[in-house]
Amino acid sequence: MEKEEQSLRDISPNLNSTTGGLTFSAAVIIYFAVMLFGALLTIFLTAVCKVDEHSDLFLYLNYLCAPVAITACISAVLKVRKIHPKYVFPVKCGSKYYVIAVLLIFGLLFSLSWLDSAVVEFFKLFGYKPRGAESYFPNLDGWRIIPAFLVIAVLPAVLEEALFRGVLLNCCERNMGTVRTVLVVGFCFSLFHASPEQTVYQFVAGCVFALLAVRSGSILPSVIMHFINNGIILVFAACNLFNESGNLNISNTVNIILIVVGALSLIGGLIWLFLDKKPLIKCEKGGVKKFFMFASVGIAVLGLTWILSLFGVS
Repeated sequence: MEKEEQSLRDISPNLNSTTGGLTFSAAVIIYFAVMLFGALLTIFLTAVCKVDEHSDLFLYLNYLCAPVAITACISAVLKVRKIHPKYVFPVKCGSKYYVIAVLLIFGLLFSLSWLDSAVVEFFKLFGYKPRGAESYFPNLDGWRIIPAFLVIAVLPAVLEEALFRGVLLNCCERNMGTVRTVLVVGFCFSLFHASPEQTVYQFVAGCVFALLAVRSGSILPSVIMHFINNGIILVFAACNLFNESGNLNISNTVNIILIVVGALSLIGGLIWLFLDKKPLIKCEKGGVKKFFMFASVGIAVLGLTWILSLFGVS
């Protein structure tokens, strides 16, 4: 294993935690630049073109900012750092990992669905006012769910996984070791969304996605998980299954059953993963420090954004 890792470094010396940190900061900077352009475009469309400010167009523009930024970031990083895509986007894996992916995402969605509500209630103690669930989605009636699936489910599943479980994970694991990389990738994934009410769930989900990518040696199972997660939420929204607080309109009995079955599914999937005999990579001295040194700009900007969101400033 050590010879394989050394060979990989020789082939692609920039596949390291420095590149991982730079990638994260670059993704954040480009994302905010795209957001600024989107804001200017919104002003132009409402003031000059007289487009209704409540139009779904603006929701779609907002959702497209991250995919555009991530695409630009990954393209630039791979070119500047001279990294071949095959080293950060591995795709081959055993079929069992797709089964594990389904078990894990079902478990995450239904056994940990209470996490967001618990976090919101905690933040409410400090005056936090959560965003209404209806404002997250465009019109999902009839054929309109098709573009919503593309923009809200497909694009984030592919591009966010390419960034976090592709570039960041495969760069950082070489220096930071497997365990630290899984935790750091989960942290960065959660912070990137800058959503106080979803912070805990997204951190847990980000770590599970990363663990699956490490064990399978492929980003495809985590892409499937991410798509299922977003797709199910969209279907639930289209069927008006969410109340004003963003919780499912189901009875307590059904909710308890889903939590229990989901917990068993999540635990089963994790045990199946941990039974893998793939050895963990150890952390090298200075590997974590280098990542945070170069990721500090992105972390600082998103941390400030997270705090402002907590106090209702957006």
